[in-house]
Amino acid sequence: MTAALLLVVALLGCRPRSVHAAPAGAAVTEERQHGARARALGVPFDGTPGPHNAITDVAGLEVGHATIITGAGDHAVRTGVTAILPRGKRSLVPTFAGWFALNGNGEMTGTTWIEEGGLLGGPVLLTNTNSVGVVRDAIVAWGIARFPGTDAAWELGLPVVGETYDGFLNDVDGFHVTREHAFAALDSAAPGPVAEGNVGGGTGMMAYQFKGGIGTASRRLSVEAGGHTVGVLVQANYGRRPELVVAGVPVGREIADLLPVRGEPDARDGSIIVIVATDAPLLPHQLKRLARRVPLGIGRVGGTAHNASGDIFLALSTANADAAAAKDGLARAAFVPNDALDPLLTATVQATEEAIVNALTAAETMTGVRGSTAHALPHARLRAALKKYGRMTDSRAR
Repeated sequence: MTAALLLVVALLGCRPRSVHAAPAGAAVTEERQHGARARALGVPFDGTPGPHNAITDVAGLEVGHATIITGAGDHAVRTGVTAILPRGKRSLVPTFAGWFALNGNGEMTGTTWIEEGGLLGGPVLLTNTNSVGVVRDAIVAWGIARFPGTDAAWELGLPVVGETYDGFLNDVDGFHVTREHAFAALDSAAPGPVAEGNVGGGTGMMAYQFKGGIGTASRRLSVEAGGHTVGVLVQANYGRRPELVVAGVPVGREIADLLPVRGEPDARDGSIIVIVATDAPLLPHQLKRLARRVPLGIGRVGGTAHNASGDIFLALSTANADAAAAKDGLARAAFVPNDALDPLLTATVQATEEAIVNALTAAETMTGVRGSTAHALPHARLRAALKKYGRMTDSRAR
């Protein structure tokens, strides 16, 4: 890939709410509101979102994408990389973190040290199954290049990379993700609105047998509950159509057609990676408690954690920077008492649910390798189902 093309790919991937048009030959299901978010379509959710309703509502956190959409037929590439940088791309200060696997048929590197030391030493990157190795190595190389003369290689020596499998739409065995793509995702990371759907690591993913991908949401707690923010980003690539529930409505049963097709409907499910971030001062064991609440949000959308699904979640806190970075002496950390955790636990569940639905509403129909097609969730039919069950709101919020 030329430098110019790589730059275009990276910029397209990080543009707020950007959507890549489906390649020629993709089926058109209906007129859609490109990049529409679930709330804008009238889907009701509990809780109060932050200003961007995104994981980047946690101050200092940045997200970037590198999106690769090239070729057709046997050589169709529909994949990419998403980068989440807890303190932005100018900082290697670690964060306290915790992780949890609901079903372990997947991969998230670096979790052994998170379990042992409670620390996340750098960014988190998401990609496809066969690209974990090159992206993992790229994080270390990126740190050495960006922070010369420091101990970046040590700080980033146990990188965190999560994966889901995009082989239905993408030539996954072609190993098309390179170090340069990981660098592009990291270097393009920015605060503010986050592109969703067919972008970054979510480019070739499906959810509930609709086109899926990247989704995000946030919750801001009341002043009485601490005023903290919880943000969630998902790479959604899991679930079977009959299971899909939106705002309590059995949408998957109401829209039983438009199944993914490569000659015949594809019945496989997949995986979901979820990253939770907060500015609340939490210790590693408390962050693991947040990560363990993610399945409740997935359950609200109908997920059941199939045997073949890799459902892996990580939670981090951007607070307590001095304590997380301490090398010797006595470190001091503030933390929310366990008895005051309920609003944060609830916010995690709510933001996870909305982030998944945002991934579905933002994603566009895509045709990929060997003519396979994953259809977008049709907005008009979603709204009709919500209206049928008395669950549609007139809200046009974020």
